[in-house]
Amino acid sequence: MPYETIIHEVEGDIAIIRFNRPKVLNAINPTVVAELRECLGKIASDSFIRVLVLTGTGDKAFVAGADIATMKDFTPLEGKAFSQQGHEVLFQIESLPIPVIACVNGFALGGGTEIAMACDFIYAADTAQFGQPEINL
Repeated sequence: MPYETIIHEVEGDIAIIRFNRPKVLNAINPTVVAELRECLGKIASDSFIRVLVLTGTGDKAFVAGADIATMKDFTPLEGKAFSQQGHEVLFQIESLPIPVIACVNGFALGGGTEIAMACDFIYAADTAQFGQPEINL
């Protein structure tokens, strides 16, 4: 199934998910979360898949955290739901019965750092930068 904000590929027994919003440094919005949850569920139920690789499209970012431009219009309840759904995605990654590798190819900020930390291994390019800039918000 084609997704709007992620690219899911399978090469042999390797699943690859690419965050695909390079114009906004692969920032996370509700669509990314929903698609990622669905895709991770499919991968978890596929006994042929032996490893999952997460990476970002473009050369600037793995995931630059939450899409603040989208979040500014959230009600408090919508913000809470978005946060809870994000935590569920992290739990899905941590609970997969296969190794998960984060290939960090640029910025991994906020939620991007958290996604990388939920993986079993992090392969960081020389250009990788990790951080939690939301502490300044």
